[in-house]
Amino acid sequence: MKKSRDTPGSPMIDARHIGPPTRRAFLVGAASALGAAAAHALLAPWPGRAADVPVDPTRVPGAPATDYGRRSTFEHARRLATPQRSRTPLQALHGIVTPSALHFERHHNGVPFIDPARHRLLIHGLVTRPLILTMDELKQFPSTSRLAFVECAGNGGREWQGPAGVTVQDTHGLTSVSEWTGVPLATVLREAGLRPEASWMLAEGSDAAAMTRSLPLARMDTALLCYAQNGEPLRPEQGYPLRLLVPGWEGNTCIKWLRRLKLVSAPRMTREETAKYTDLMPDGAARQFTFEMDAKSVITAPSGGQRVRKPGYVEIRGLAWSGRGRVGQVDVSVDGGRSWRVAQLQTPVLPACHTRFRLDWRWDGREAVLQSRCTDETGYRQPARRELVALRGVNSYYHYNAIQSWKIDERGDVHNVQV
Repeated sequence: MKKSRDTPGSPMIDARHIGPPTRRAFLVGAASALGAAAAHALLAPWPGRAADVPVDPTRVPGAPATDYGRRSTFEHARRLATPQRSRTPLQALHGIVTPSALHFERHHNGVPFIDPARHRLLIHGLVTRPLILTMDELKQFPSTSRLAFVECAGNGGREWQGPAGVTVQDTHGLTSVSEWTGVPLATVLREAGLRPEASWMLAEGSDAAAMTRSLPLARMDTALLCYAQNGEPLRPEQGYPLRLLVPGWEGNTCIKWLRRLKLVSAPRMTREETAKYTDLMPDGAARQFTFEMDAKSVITAPSGGQRVRKPGYVEIRGLAWSGRGRVGQVDVSVDGGRSWRVAQLQTPVLPACHTRFRLDWRWDGREAVLQSRCTDETGYRQPARRELVALRGVNSYYHYNAIQSWKIDERGDVHNVQV
């Protein structure tokens, strides 16, 4: 007689001893099915729709623990995505840390799929000991963590030609803050042994665009080779398994999917620092290697696409940041820049990081134009649009940091304007 094994470790089953189902067996099976259904109901996940939420949650067993957390059904903040980028909903966030799932994304030829076990970082060129490091080997170096913003150089770039976005997410959504964890670049370069003539570094990514930038070593003392973000491994669109972070510098220098560092004596004039990521000036010349992101701020509430429901108390809230260090002061105007008041900064105030600010205000129901102006710890002050245009014209796309204006009309609707 042919016998089979039901599951590993189960007794052998003789098919000759299996007869037709009895009434008792049917009832036992039905009871088991009902019990399983009840257990499934008790262990059901949170409702997918608000309409399914119980009126009294104290009378219904809650959802079980899950293997990866998720947000409430009632929360809907999402990135605004196009094929090559997605924008962070700054107006919907709290504090200064951006959830990893909402961190803005920018890529140039898709997000690569990389096996960390096969990934390697090559360090070569003007070094005495060329290195090829696995991810496990890289993680053996002493690590550090820090909060820092990453901002695309094109954040706000459409505003050069006039009001182009409706919401803060449209105008300023290509910046986000995370806690980044990794190995200081200086530690790994010491291991490789820099030769005296090494003064620049060529960083290259593993994406299909082979994103490559030349970076001056003299200004890389805070750079990190990052493998984690907000306490977990990098998300694929943030460079998994390895990215370069240069706090305060334009996002394009923070090469994602990092695979190669070549130490050189001069910049390599790659596509991304000649044809792209340069600032065209009114006389036709182009600013090149403008690494730091200038001081910037934006009011997130009330802001474009929102409504002030009625006259009375309003807390004006927003974000300020500078690639050159800490935010020193934020001023707020409610009359289009004719007068200014100093806003309160919310701690912590960290270098190369977003800083929250707030100001108490009473809206009288009449038209108002809200603005914020950031001054960083170096004394640099965010310019008015007319000041920025007078200096640099309107032919650029990158490094737009003019004061943002939001107009509240008499109905309380808020619009993007330029004054």
